[in-house]
Amino acid sequence: MSHAALLVLADGRFPAGGHAHSGGVEAAVASHGVHDASSLEAFCRGRLHTAGLTAAGLAAAAATGYDPMALDEAADARTPVPALRQVARKLGRQMLRAARAAWPCPELDRIAHRLPQGAHQPVVLGVAARAAGLTPLDAAQCAAYESIGGPATAAVRLLSLDPFDATALLARLAGELDDVAATADEAAARLTTDGVGVLPAASSPLLDITGEQHAAWSMRLFAS
Repeated sequence: MSHAALLVLADGRFPAGGHAHSGGVEAAVASHGVHDASSLEAFCRGRLHTAGLTAAGLAAAAATGYDPMALDEAADARTPVPALRQVARKLGRQMLRAARAAWPCPELDRIAHRLPQGAHQPVVLGVAARAAGLTPLDAAQCAAYESIGGPATAAVRLLSLDPFDATALLARLAGELDDVAATADEAAARLTTDGVGVLPAASSPLLDITGEQHAAWSMRLFAS
């Protein structure tokens, strides 16, 4: 396993398109649900244990070598809102472009051929992690971190929040992130015997509702 590869994949400068998305925090700021560091921490914690857990499970599963087409269908079933499915596939396309440049492999090429409209981003992330020589747990940690790192970074811009406060809250959530990644990894290890139904499917109805509303805004800073 290459620890350096994990750093590359998790680096915010990896050109996978995440910088253009707020992970739902732009809508939360507009509704005054997120207005300071404390409310941002609560938002990130909730996202980590719902959307983050679900994404981590899919990423870990893909990193085991499980059929990415079946996992993409499972991701669709876990993403009930059309706007968020579109976002997930758009991010998946961008992740795929970056991953194929960094770690070319037949499985990434197969996804590009079979799903030209884009696969769900966590699935591509997991396949990329496998191509980079990483473990399913690594993929789960990366997906879980993305689920809170993006919103925290976006909130700095949206609220003129002190970057030190945003970094501190991510550090405080590190233990919970490890727990989420471990849960996702354990579920992925049972795939071959229990099928995709064993993967986490934690829901966040408010994120779904605000995600659909955000997509209809005529003016916004972030794509989602």
